Amino acid sequence: MGIIKERRKLNKAIFHAKTVFLMAHKNLDLDALGSQIGMYMILKRKKKKCYIIIDDRTHEMGVEKVLRELEGCIEIIRSEEVESHLYPRQSKNLLIVLDTNKKDLIQNDKVLDHIKNRIIIDHHETGKTTIQNAEMIIDNKTSSTCEMIANLIEYYDVELESYYATIILSGMVLDTNNFTLNTTAETYYTAYFLASLGASAKKVQYLLKQNIEDYAERQKLLASIETLQGNVAFTKATPYTQYRREDLAKVADTLLFFNNIEASFVIGKIGKDTIGLSARSLGNYDIHIILDKLGGGGDATSGAATFEDTTISKVEQEVKKLIKEEGE
Repeated sequence: MGIIKERRKLNKAIFHAKTVFLMAHKNLDLDALGSQIGMYMILKRKKKKCYIIIDDRTHEMGVEKVLRELEGCIEIIRSEEVESHLYPRQSKNLLIVLDTNKKDLIQNDKVLDHIKNRIIIDHHETGKTTIQNAEMIIDNKTSSTCEMIANLIEYYDVELESYYATIILSGMVLDTNNFTLNTTAETYYTAYFLASLGASAKKVQYLLKQNIEDYAERQKLLASIETLQGNVAFTKATPYTQYRREDLAKVADTLLFFNNIEASFVIGKIGKDTIGLSARSLGNYDIHIILDKLGGGGDATSGAATFEDTTISKVEQEVKKLIKEEGE
């Protein structure tokens, strides 16, 4: 429970703030959204004016369900609206960044120009693009940012409706791949705590449900698996199929279940001119080193990178080159 040890810097920043803004990474997943919602509830308990900043135009299925079901229950703004919601005294505004610490990965880095008081709450490794001039609460031994926020909720004894507890639990389930990765005794305890608040395992599965057509499309990626350096699984999509980021992540998760595989890398087209890379590790192979060199983000067990105006073949060559260098 590293975040509890760091609570004083968080308490101090929140105490002095009149208005608090919450922001996570682009292309929200349930860990990012769940941790924002949990922090939002903590701040409401402390009677703080609070806004969640979301610029994403499209969302993965689970995030879309949550945002639709919570419409009108939480205050969500776009980054372009931040300036109009600032407290008049600059020193009384606070930005809390969750589930990332990288400037290039947050919803909109222009928000940093408006808010000088910043705290980062994250479970990923820091890197070259880590946000500067911010208080850091980083615990890369914790399964997810949702687990960190759940620890705060328990410590502050925040009353939480069962649906909010379910969202936070879903973030933990997502980031641990159903408690198979980066899971400790404390992770299970936190899941128990959320269940005691009424978190529903059935509802979690609903939020994580997959579209059958998307599932079928992902299976095509499993047809061209290569094994590199003896323990790294690699696969790529064709240039003619566009995937969602979460599709690549799910394939990367799946590859870890094969014998002798310690890490996985999956490449595919995720936009008209954008290539996505998703990587996973069981913990014995540090994918963060490779992702950092590629300008991506994540930690030793989970991460991603994006590439603009290039081809799948060029990204493949670069990734394979770095994998080979790490294996030598």
